[in-house]
Amino acid sequence: MTQVPMMNDAELRLSGIEVLYKTLGATATLRFLTLFQREPTDYVEISRRIYKGQSVDEIFERAKQHWEE
Repeated sequence: MTQVPMMNDAELRLSGIEVLYKTLGATATLRFLTLFQREPTDYVEISRRIYKGQSVDEIFERAKQHWEE
């Protein structure tokens, strides 16, 4: 996994939007972002997909690295 420098919320939001824009283009990015405002987000399902195949220890160690920075 690539190390990403620590960002504040505004920087993270902007970086995410830039990645979406470069990947999806302007129209699809706007459409994607509006989906979050219209429908509730299932954060449990998102977490399951993000952490699939990882042990709790692996997740904890990665989080711990960010705490120490």
